[in-house]
Amino acid sequence: MPRLRPLPVLTIRSLILSVLLAAVPGAVSAQSSAAGIPAHASAKSYGNGWVCDRGYREVGGACVAVRLPANAYATDTSYGQGWECRRGYQEVDKRCTAIAVPRNAFLNSSGDWWQCERGYREADSACVAIKVPANGYLTESTFGSGWTCERGHRAVEEACIAVRVPENAHLDYSGADWDCDRPYRKKGDRCFLP
Repeated sequence: MPRLRPLPVLTIRSLILSVLLAAVPGAVSAQSSAAGIPAHASAKSYGNGWVCDRGYREVGGACVAVRLPANAYATDTSYGQGWECRRGYQEVDKRCTAIAVPRNAFLNSSGDWWQCERGYREADSACVAIKVPANGYLTESTFGSGWTCERGHRAVEEACIAVRVPENAHLDYSGADWDCDRPYRKKGDRCFLP
């Protein structure tokens, strides 16, 4: 079995010195970059440089506090004012004012406006009840009348009128009109054999 020779002492010392020299410049550069970061800032997570902390903006190489109006919170963006209004408030003249939510309404999912409850429509900053006629029902639509007629009825102005189905006919796919049975053909309001 071959015998291992010990490394010369000079080689071990050279290796230790190389490791120490490699570690020292990194520590020195880390100290110098930290020294160049202003108050209320931190080093970028990637690349060189620094970025102001949330609630501060860079002005002339320093991080200056963003002035928050009442009912606002600081954002972490480099554009805009550096703040946004809290849920239920909207910006008016650089201030956050409460959103007036009318009766039968609620704040929308983003909290920056309101919408009417089911069964109500917006009209002049209020929510008015949708009048559903007999043989009608509410829809989920935010436009139009807010209601539609049941199958076998059609909308005529503000009412649901029964569809008159003649002999040899049936309600069509929509349920608001009729078609002739086969082999009959439609002529006016009747079904005839061709």
